[in-house]
Amino acid sequence: MPEPFLHDAVAHPKPWLQSYPPGISPTIPASPYSSIGALFEASCARFATRAAYTSFGKTLGYGEIERHTAHIAAWLQAQGLTKGDRVAVMMPNVLQNPISIFAILRAGLIVVNVNPLYTPRELEHQLNDSGAKAIFVLENFARTVQQVAPRTSLKHIIVSAMGDMLGLKGVVVNLVVRRVKKLVPQWSLPGHVPFLTVLKQGASQTLNPPSVNPADTAFLQYTGGTTGISKGAVLTHANLLANMVQIEQWLEAAFLTKQRPEQMVLICALPLYHIFALTVNAMIGLSTGGHNILIANPRDIPAFVKELSKIRPHIFPGLNTLFNALMNNPGFAKLDLSTLLLTLGGGMAVQKPVADRWKQITGSNICEGYGLSETSPVATANRVDSEDFTGTIGLPLPSTDIDIRDEAGNSLGLGESGEICIRGPQVMAGYWQKPEDTANAMTADGFFRSGDIGFMDTKGYIKIVDRKKDMILVSGFNVYPNEIEEVAMSHPGVLECAAVGVSNEQSGELVKLFVVRKDPNLTEADIRAHCAEHLTNYKRPRLIEFRDELPKSNVGKILRKDLRET
Repeated sequence: MPEPFLHDAVAHPKPWLQSYPPGISPTIPASPYSSIGALFEASCARFATRAAYTSFGKTLGYGEIERHTAHIAAWLQAQGLTKGDRVAVMMPNVLQNPISIFAILRAGLIVVNVNPLYTPRELEHQLNDSGAKAIFVLENFARTVQQVAPRTSLKHIIVSAMGDMLGLKGVVVNLVVRRVKKLVPQWSLPGHVPFLTVLKQGASQTLNPPSVNPADTAFLQYTGGTTGISKGAVLTHANLLANMVQIEQWLEAAFLTKQRPEQMVLICALPLYHIFALTVNAMIGLSTGGHNILIANPRDIPAFVKELSKIRPHIFPGLNTLFNALMNNPGFAKLDLSTLLLTLGGGMAVQKPVADRWKQITGSNICEGYGLSETSPVATANRVDSEDFTGTIGLPLPSTDIDIRDEAGNSLGLGESGEICIRGPQVMAGYWQKPEDTANAMTADGFFRSGDIGFMDTKGYIKIVDRKKDMILVSGFNVYPNEIEEVAMSHPGVLECAAVGVSNEQSGELVKLFVVRKDPNLTEADIRAHCAEHLTNYKRPRLIEFRDELPKSNVGKILRKDLRET
């Protein structure tokens, strides 16, 4: 019987345990699997006849993806790649993406997830920092690889076309992507291998199952770079497997009051290169035999709504900005979302006006959670059996300790704001080849310093007030952008907004609010009056700028850093 993950008690009691749903254990058992590859093989055998992934109307079953991944893994080994070598994956949510990821892991290699919209500078940094020897890339982004490949350690470049796994339909898809929409810039990568060629050659080769241990590295998950130079979080097989077990155990509470579907259908709109989708969609889907609906371009809201009209989803992970954009499409309210059991919000703060409207339209409460690349990612979550939006990031997951600490590293009392520090089996092994950064991020007693400021209430619920870096200091008073934005978003004429600090001789900083109008007649005076009603004087925006859109990361997170720089 595997030992459960247990940790030393933190400096204060664990008030969150009193708030746990009935039947949810405070600890998790160790995963019975030694690696993600072992889990993958077991699930594919168990759910062989079930649908695993659907993209552009094409569905692949678990048995099919098992064969495809075995062929690609065998091909990678035949190229001389050995256990521990890094392989990059630079693709949006197409069928080739999860196939490539699980093939790499089955070959005993390490996955380096790459944002396909990276600039050459960003890509070169990540490839050189990771030392990746191979890369799987969609042809739409091959030109970026072409620009940096000679200055990297890449020895194998596998290029895929959008329609590669779609059968005859793929011919049409490729024609439209290349000729009609002109989404493939001209590229040249001498010596590259087409994805379909890899599949064909791998079919005649033999996969030699490597010996992979829980402590071995599975992913180098690079931080978004919004808080400094992008670093690779070293996530082990044990990290991902533990977080998967934690989330699964937490989700059990949903079925105390709702019927468990025979097969879970998950919306995979967040990119699989992002840790949220990687764990909540790919890993949870795999372990439960779920069916993931891949959305290649969630920014195309009309096409996304059309796709949603064809399916009956059960779980919908997303971001505040995505939920907001969907609800502002007239077709969304007409969808039948009666099967939706859980809407999971993460990546950024979920705003109450958005959550309230989402529940009104879909009947589903947004269950907000919290995590980081460094925590695989989920560390806390609200109760999935609750119908109320709490405005918090919820409770620590089973086997997770949260301590709120001041800058000197002292534990603070309940209700006091400080840095959220996290300890648990999902916390990374460290930053790739950066021992100094690792030492700065970890405490002597094993907590990860998140860089987020928050407090814990008497029931164990945690409220983020903001990131250290985003905090605005007005005449000695701390002002947190999340609070300003939530107030502004409650005005019916505001579509999106972001608050930042601007230097000011009198007060040190003052609040500037960037606003995207929903009502074209909205004025500065309207916003000022609304904020004056809900915010004390020093928190009110002194500068208001209207924009047609706000800068966002490729995951949809509003980039306050970019706004500060402008």
